[in-house]
Amino acid sequence: MNILLLHQYFLEEDDPGGSRWNEITKVWTNAGHTVTVLAGMMHYNGHEKKEEYKGKHFLKKQQGNVIVWRCHVSEAYNKHFLGRLWGYFSFMFSSLYAGLFKAKGQFDVVIVTSPPLFVGVSGYLIALFRKRPFVFEVRDLWPESAIATGVLTNKPIIKIAYWVENFIYKKAKIINVLTPAFYKTLNEKNKVPKYKLIQIPNAADFSLSDTLLQNFDREAFREQHGLENKFVITYVGAHGVANCLEQILDAGDALKDTPVLFLLIGQGMEKARLQKLAADRNIQNVRFLDSVPKAEVFRYILASDMGASVLKKVDTFKTVYSNKTFDYMSCKIPILMAIDGVSRELVESAKAGSYVEPENAAEYSRIIRMYLNNKQRLIEEGENGYKFAKENFDREVLAEKYINYINERCL
Repeated sequence: MNILLLHQYFLEEDDPGGSRWNEITKVWTNAGHTVTVLAGMMHYNGHEKKEEYKGKHFLKKQQGNVIVWRCHVSEAYNKHFLGRLWGYFSFMFSSLYAGLFKAKGQFDVVIVTSPPLFVGVSGYLIALFRKRPFVFEVRDLWPESAIATGVLTNKPIIKIAYWVENFIYKKAKIINVLTPAFYKTLNEKNKVPKYKLIQIPNAADFSLSDTLLQNFDREAFREQHGLENKFVITYVGAHGVANCLEQILDAGDALKDTPVLFLLIGQGMEKARLQKLAADRNIQNVRFLDSVPKAEVFRYILASDMGASVLKKVDTFKTVYSNKTFDYMSCKIPILMAIDGVSRELVESAKAGSYVEPENAAEYSRIIRMYLNNKQRLIEEGENGYKFAKENFDREVLAEKYINYINERCL
């Protein structure tokens, strides 16, 4: 099968961040399929283009067996709300052009993964002109999540976004959703018929964790990075409004009499404010680290006692699976789950950690203190999570299932 994928945030080689589609496309190309990706020139937490992209609107690259067309994204992205919005629209236009005039070959299917929502328009038009089926993936309910977190407040833009959302749902041949809650919402609220819906969720990549589990010197790494004699809780991911990482500062303050150390690894619009706030409040058990390549991220996770999945306390996020949760599971560490809804149900079903009410520092303190002197519980819940993910969320198994759905329903 010859596949065209539109994904604004498709990672570069060794980029930090969510690598769901990098891993899926690797599985597909290893199985003999051909994949071309239309991707953005800006990392989702970045503030400027790499030097190789400056002054260019398109650049063709090869990542393993995957052909990647890097397309223009405005450098105003991540500076403010209007800049973010223009970042979305600039990629919508540049990816449309690339899909019509740059990416060569007879594609069998056009796949779009969202957010951002507006790239769905590009994917639909490319599929229309190329007379190919159009597959749309919902990684997050948008614009609902942007409205719930206060990022999107402009009523005309909200109205347009809802119209675009429903238009894309009507035009897609099949729609993949990442959680059961998304499936229910699209079927009941958006009236998407069940025959259009499939569910291929986020998943765990065991290729890296299994290798590291065999030969990783945990104690040496902890000593090298000043983590010895600490109870390390690591958060990996974006530092944005939706993540509400100020609650980690509050938890750190409540646990300042303990050996707990929170590691926050990543970038985002809120990071500078959070660092200043931590300094102003003299919170010394929260450490900020810059984004690192995925292999290094896994070393930090393996050196930790727990992994944290954190989002703002809004109802919309009760429908999402946190990508990083599966990384924690694959590394055999228990999860501190500060997201209610399906993510909480996932961890509780797997017996792989504990739910903590989001934005409730007292609950963070109570639950973490239960773990401090219970090494056996840490081991058992880490093993439970690994086993559960291996049985239900193996990336290679789900990637094969995904391509089978496309083959059966689109071709």
